Amino acid sequence: MRLSSKIAAAVVGAAVVFASAAYAATIGGFYYAVQYDYREFFAATDGKNFQVIIEGNPFPGLDAGEVARQILPAMQAAKPMPRLTFTYDVPVEKPRPDYRLVLVFDYANDLRADAVCEGTRRTGPNTPGLFKVFAIYCRNDRAMSQTTAWTPASGPADPRIEWLFRELFMVVFSDAEGQRRQNGFDFR
Repeated sequence: MRLSSKIAAAVVGAAVVFASAAYAATIGGFYYAVQYDYREFFAATDGKNFQVIIEGNPFPGLDAGEVARQILPAMQAAKPMPRLTFTYDVPVEKPRPDYRLVLVFDYANDLRADAVCEGTRRTGPNTPGLFKVFAIYCRNDRAMSQTTAWTPASGPADPRIEWLFRELFMVVFSDAEGQRRQNGFDFR
């Protein structure tokens, strides 16, 4: 490879790295319940609707319903591996087990994940220009996994929100081998 080709390849590679870094979200700490099993999540959601419950409004100058409508396509584009469809629709009959994702925007700092799965929802003060979310994957009234994430965002159509969801879903719905071994699911 000629020197000019090597330089061009390096410049293109650096541009890709810097462009993706511009959209990177910050993911906070995470937690997985001992009962968390990615294969259970996959089986429960593959080819099905998966309910998302939203609390709070990350853009208080806009109607909360409109914000929810605009971020749904970003969530769907960033969805995890199963062929699921995110929906805000409440099932006609409450499923058992009741799997759902709860997103609490501008969450209160002392909000616990299990409390959210039990129905408690508290938000804190809004941080203008910051899309900040506490994501909890619930099964019935227990949190199976949780994390927080934030990124600067100018509105619900900001492309950084889709990138945040891509990174967030990799954490909340982790299929990592190490996670299975940690929870006693090592089938080697």
